[in-house]
Amino acid sequence: MEDTVFSSYAFYSTLLILKMYILAVITGQIRLRKKAFANPEDAMRHGGLQFYREDPDVERYRRAHRNDMENIFPFLFLGAIYSMLDPNPTIAKIHFRIFFVCRVIHTAAYVLSLKAPTRSVAYSIAQLPCVSMAGQILFSFSSYW
Repeated sequence: MEDTVFSSYAFYSTLLILKMYILAVITGQIRLRKKAFANPEDAMRHGGLQFYREDPDVERYRRAHRNDMENIFPFLFLGAIYSMLDPNPTIAKIHFRIFFVCRVIHTAAYVLSLKAPTRSVAYSIAQLPCVSMAGQILFSFSSYW
């Protein structure tokens, strides 16, 4: 790819998607290890209906994964549109990198139960590049208002 902004966006987006997949696999592994299944048919396959239950560890990983989906998917949309606006490559890379690093910190803080406010600070800082990209996208289309 010759477009350095889109290349950077594709790189960090791919890392974020891989992070989400890894979190999903870990969630499944914890579910199997703890025998805590969300569906009765899965519980029956692994020992009986007594394993159709919730587990705090499984739920923590599920919440971390859901939070990723709530935040990474909008980033993917905003980053793709932002990349088409021909932004400064250095500034764009900073946007993408800040979001990525903060989402990794957020996930670590979530699944490792790190002391507050680590998770909320990582979440808040990750929102800054998204708000910036959204603002720049809207500004670029301001002539359509």
